[in-house]
Amino acid sequence: MDFYNFYTGKEFEAYQYLGAHVWDGGTTFRTFAPAARHVAVIGEFNGWTETPMNRVHDGNFWECTIDGVGSGQMYKYRIYHQNGSFTDHADPYAFYSEIRPGTASKTYALGGYKFKDSKWQKNCKTDGERPVNIYEMHFGSWKKPGKEPEDWYTYEELAPILIKYLKEGGYNYVEIMPLCEYPCDESWGYQDTGYFSPTARYGKPEGLKAFVDQCHQAGIGVILDFVPVHFAVNDYALAEYDGTALYEYPNMAVGRNEWGSCNFMHSRGEVCSFLQSSAYYWMKEFHFDGLRMDAVGNLIYWQGDASRGENLAALKFIRTMNQGLKERIPECLLFAEDSTTYQGVTRPVQEGGLGFDYKWDLGWMHDTLSFFQADTNERREKYHKLTFSMMYFYNERYILPLSHDEVVHGKATIAQKMNGGYDGKFPQARAFYMYMYAHPGAKLNFMGNELAQLKEWCEKDELDWVLLNFPIHDAFHKFMADLNKCYLKNNAFFQRDFEQGGFSWVDCHQEQKCMYLFERISGDQKILAVFNFSDEPQEYTIEKDYAGYELLLASDMIKYGGKKRYTKKEKVITGGKAVFKMGPFSARYYLVK
Repeated sequence: MDFYNFYTGKEFEAYQYLGAHVWDGGTTFRTFAPAARHVAVIGEFNGWTETPMNRVHDGNFWECTIDGVGSGQMYKYRIYHQNGSFTDHADPYAFYSEIRPGTASKTYALGGYKFKDSKWQKNCKTDGERPVNIYEMHFGSWKKPGKEPEDWYTYEELAPILIKYLKEGGYNYVEIMPLCEYPCDESWGYQDTGYFSPTARYGKPEGLKAFVDQCHQAGIGVILDFVPVHFAVNDYALAEYDGTALYEYPNMAVGRNEWGSCNFMHSRGEVCSFLQSSAYYWMKEFHFDGLRMDAVGNLIYWQGDASRGENLAALKFIRTMNQGLKERIPECLLFAEDSTTYQGVTRPVQEGGLGFDYKWDLGWMHDTLSFFQADTNERREKYHKLTFSMMYFYNERYILPLSHDEVVHGKATIAQKMNGGYDGKFPQARAFYMYMYAHPGAKLNFMGNELAQLKEWCEKDELDWVLLNFPIHDAFHKFMADLNKCYLKNNAFFQRDFEQGGFSWVDCHQEQKCMYLFERISGDQKILAVFNFSDEPQEYTIEKDYAGYELLLASDMIKYGGKKRYTKKEKVITGGKAVFKMGPFSARYYLVK
């Protein structure tokens, strides 16, 4: 480790020096605790008695080697404060941890797993040529082997089940909610205690490596949810690590946030080196393809509040981290969960931006869901909620998210958000999703959305797979799979997402009919998307004399639960005009000849 880089916030491999490093004859323990009076290692290998650590380097680091200690043994650091009291802490750089409610770290030897994903590593692309269709999931509640809340598949067990499902469902990326060790199930992993430690809930680190490896061999990219903003307040973890506010702000006005967790002090170089080393660790050691950064707005502005001003130290950290990750792993994907109006989130750092590849378009999400929640009579007034996104879309590189946040805490599921009664929600949901997938931008759907789940997500319960026994839900599930595959197959939907020439309105002034028509265009393909979001049949005529229109997908097909029977050669051109007769709450894609 370069100590100067560590102190100045430029180090990306601090984990190679700090933490517990297993070698043939034992384990070397190192920790950073500059304000500590004394530090010792306690663990099951010494009967939880103290093995003293020595000050090394400049006196801010502590080190000892214990012979005979191999992988999988529990330990903590006993850190004495200047007043003589002490706290037993988990290792901030631990590579493995005891499953909660236990709080000990575990020794673990890095580098034991041999990946077989060289073909994926060589061929994965991030230049827009590859579509990004993400299935977001919570590892412990997607599917369970039993009925108890703590019945979980291991990383290796879930891999073949999930991969088969993703392939059949038409997803080419999976995004997993945080897997850094965390104490409270209800936090979903967003209040971490182990930034280098995959949660032991689902097995050992090599199991997670095998999971990612198998996904890659099946042609599926894997993105990890990462939390560089805040951490759990638990006293055994990072909080007041050396008896002082080492990782967090000492000032409570900015030291705690709305979630009750501690804010990282990004003005401290050692903290920045810790976080960006963690980010690099997950991609380097586990082969994750990218990271979704949580709550980026709380990094841009103090406490996420623009009126309090920009957090310049945190902005510098983001730029340094993102640029450094790109230099080391050019093909990695970096996503910003950000709802602010801050400009340049997806602009390269060299051009003054923050260096993310994609920013969540939460404005699109809120506007679109608001439109579909409205009564059909109100949609004429809300018509331009669905056109507004294209007024700002080219300011950033956006991803359209329907995430876990939208299906919890009384917000209702996506299917439930559709206006009207039970039967009326399904045609609207199908038309809604076709609008989403034709709209420019990468795509993200949370697990259960594809089932038209009606119960809000709960981290303790698996998805309502029983819904597939009901024809209307099963048909919706088939529709979502076909929609995903249609999206992946046709490059007009993604190849020019962020070029103005890739999208063109045909008509966005049909307020009374509640119809929308636009084209998606690539170098060799043009697709027409037609939508009727009213509760009445509508008709629209296009004067252009194209050679023909080949139907790619229709939301109201009988096999999807609709009522219209389509022929393979549906005739829409009459007398040099194309006439589209659309049923209520329906959508279609046509390949323009």
